[in-house]
Amino acid sequence: MRSADLNGTWDVHALRTLDDAVPLLTAEDDLVLGLPISAVLAQRFRLPTVDPSEFSEMVRIQVEKALPFSPDELTTDFEVIEQTETDSVVSAVAVRNNQLAELAAPLLDHGFIPRQVTVYAAQRAATHAPKGNTLLIYPEGEALVSAVTENGKLSLTRTLEGVDPEKLQMELPQLALSAELQGINASFPNVLLDETCYELRDTVQGILASRAEMVGIETPPASVKLNLLPESWRARRSQLVRLTEWRKRLVWAGTAYGAVLLLFLNYIGLMRLEIGRLARRVAHDAPQTEFVRSTDANWKALAPAIDPRYYPVEILQHLSESLPSVDVRITTYNQSARQISIDGEAKTAALAYQFVDKVKKNPGLQAFVFDLTTPPRILPNDHAQFRLEGKPR
Repeated sequence: MRSADLNGTWDVHALRTLDDAVPLLTAEDDLVLGLPISAVLAQRFRLPTVDPSEFSEMVRIQVEKALPFSPDELTTDFEVIEQTETDSVVSAVAVRNNQLAELAAPLLDHGFIPRQVTVYAAQRAATHAPKGNTLLIYPEGEALVSAVTENGKLSLTRTLEGVDPEKLQMELPQLALSAELQGINASFPNVLLDETCYELRDTVQGILASRAEMVGIETPPASVKLNLLPESWRARRSQLVRLTEWRKRLVWAGTAYGAVLLLFLNYIGLMRLEIGRLARRVAHDAPQTEFVRSTDANWKALAPAIDPRYYPVEILQHLSESLPSVDVRITTYNQSARQISIDGEAKTAALAYQFVDKVKKNPGLQAFVFDLTTPPRILPNDHAQFRLEGKPR
């Protein structure tokens, strides 16, 4: 198992089973499951080059013909090893869905669905031998895998029970013969041997003409196109991804709501403190405020007696100044502390309105607000009788 931290440093864990890997995983991990050779069926095809839109279907048909299982039982994928205008060499890999589900049960039971299901041998080939013809020998559990690769793609695989040099001496010539029969260069110009199998180096070099090169664990392994993720897993993973996204959104929304609520509560607390401070200030200033209020009321009460603007003589003088002509006369004048009422008669209604307008604009009468109580009333002699009232501002 391999994982990378935020600094890009890879942490490699040697685990015996997937059950041991489950405690190390989280829902946010980008999980890629590399299958052992024993769990997959690999096949090399040479097919005519056709329209790219039809090529995948043609490969699928060839895989179904070559394997003794129904299409519903398998998940397949392929990679193009090499392609010309007339021919295409394809590496096709299939896995039985039931076997895959059993193998990945520890992950599935805990809700971990891989983003990609590939073959570990393909990952190793893409990492160490992306070009050319290569023989890769490495252990998978208690078995020894021999994988022939072309341009980083699987062409032919064999699994040998146990790491036994004598069995390997019998297996490699048979593998080379099978490669020749499929049109693969069996001279194996590149031979890669896992560093844990160092004791087999002399045996391999004694059988093959090429020198064996030691390779270690890939950190990280190269990415490969091969993906054997079943469609049902893909749909379930999409649901889990959407569910995870919604959970994140709900967490963010809850956090934002909590922050807003906290700010609101703090605001209320501050407002209460401010209200309390203002209340104490009001209570402290209440005697002075009451004194100012009572003084203002007294001055307003005394205003008609001490303010010339409220003297009846002054008011009558300003009213006389506002008469537009001798055709307007004041018949009655009443004044109290709160109100002035003026009854008058004008030769025409227009003159009455003119008088009212001049009263409102008179600078000496600005201490009052004047208005007609009702529109002028026309008398039998066609004169207009009016009543004007004024209140202190």
